Amino acid sequence: MQTLTITDAKKNLGRLLEAAARGEDIGIISGADIIALRKVEVESTDYAGREYGVTDAEVEEAERAADSRFRKLKQTGKLTVTTHDELKELLEKAARP
Repeated sequence: MQTLTITDAKKNLGRLLEAAARGEDIGIISGADIIALRKVEVESTDYAGREYGVTDAEVEEAERAADSRFRKLKQTGKLTVTTHDELKELLEKAARP
């Protein structure tokens, strides 16, 4: 395990996060403790509850509301679906003098 002081960890945070994401063990010394920096898997509904305190019912209601807004925008023509190739063509046309 690579261990660093808080000061060294701050200076190299990006590199340390990349290393931790690759599975390397990184420890940051905080007082008498070593705090591990590790990648974790998060599920969106679990994340919403833990981070924002919303219930499963609230997440489902937000999903229904977003789906409803999406359908309305699509029906009124305010929202269109564009493929990657179509978008690339549109951008190329816009860049031409």
